Amino acid sequence: MTESEIWFQDPYAAFAQGRQSTGPAFVPAVGAWVVARHEDVLEVLRRADEFSSANTLPRDEMLPEAVRAELADSIGGRPVVVNSDGAAHRRYRAPLLAGLTPARVEQVVPFIGQRAAELVDGFAGDGHVEFVSRYTSVLASETIGRLIGLEPEEVAQAVHGTTQALIMYFFPVGDEQKARAARKFAEMRAMIDAHVRRRHAEPRDDLSSALLSALVPDGSGELTLDQRHEVASNVLNLFIAGFITATPLLGTMVLNLLRHREQWELLCAKPELIPAAVEEATRYDTSMQSVRRITTAPVTLAGVEIPAGATLLVALASANRDAEVHDQPDVFDITRPTGTAAKHLSFGHGPHACVGAQLFREEARATLRVLTERLPNLRLAPQETGTMGRSVVPRDGSLQELNLVW
Repeated sequence: MTESEIWFQDPYAAFAQGRQSTGPAFVPAVGAWVVARHEDVLEVLRRADEFSSANTLPRDEMLPEAVRAELADSIGGRPVVVNSDGAAHRRYRAPLLAGLTPARVEQVVPFIGQRAAELVDGFAGDGHVEFVSRYTSVLASETIGRLIGLEPEEVAQAVHGTTQALIMYFFPVGDEQKARAARKFAEMRAMIDAHVRRRHAEPRDDLSSALLSALVPDGSGELTLDQRHEVASNVLNLFIAGFITATPLLGTMVLNLLRHREQWELLCAKPELIPAAVEEATRYDTSMQSVRRITTAPVTLAGVEIPAGATLLVALASANRDAEVHDQPDVFDITRPTGTAAKHLSFGHGPHACVGAQLFREEARATLRVLTERLPNLRLAPQETGTMGRSVVPRDGSLQELNLVW
């Protein structure tokens, strides 16, 4: 297997090799300096001034001309909380922190529990289910959609638009297919823009209104074109982030528990282990394998000199498997001491730590509660392998299907 094949087909094996280095190393196969050790990953995430997030997301201008043409007149594509730095980042992040306080998340917990139970009730009598389409994508999208303030039909369009955005930015398909995906993504942008303008006219107690209040403080008159671009970009990013991270994390959590049958049976017998199981599942196999950073000046990291303008691949998944932090890191163990398991970096760290981490934990805990209570005989369907997309950044298309039986 070539170096490129190792990195893109088996990222965990590649990360294990990376941790053998005394510091970051430039890897031509990914075109970046790979930061693989837990200590070094933490250092990069803490030093946000020297390791910029400007290259975290792909930009429209990186797309082929025919694809860009489909997005040319759409509202969006501006900097958002995850790819901005300094004052701009703090400006975008503040309303999200205010809108996702523990108290605010607690308010949505009953909804999460109710929807988790309703979704399982919807297929419990069938004896089988395709879990991604019938459960994980529904719970993840409805939860973040409710917090944003989207209507049910808007949530459905946002889900479709998000899948098209992934095709457009990440999937290795032809320009024609990317252009079709861009057309659908532009429709999602238009829907979010219309939603933002409605909220500007009639604010409510939701995250869209909170973003508007923070980013358009005067609150009077029509939104300018620049304001529409800015607010819509951040609302859209919030939905996409909440959807594409929670959906695969919920799926891989269940997949890994069922692959390790003794762990599933232990959890059914001892539901008090659910919080620990959530942390271990999140540590063991995270949907966001890595994040990208770019150096703002020449820097030294773990004794290695890195030039200005260099791209770094900061491997969160690799840090989660570092034996210096986690005992037997390649073993899936829900009895792992809670304090140790919680040291995982699946939600990042420092100024850019995920603002929705607690929200996901509530979704995951509700999922395990209802499944262990109502479907203790749950198991993988025959021939189900739980195949995931291979990528060193997001697990593109990860766990598109998960067939379960009981």
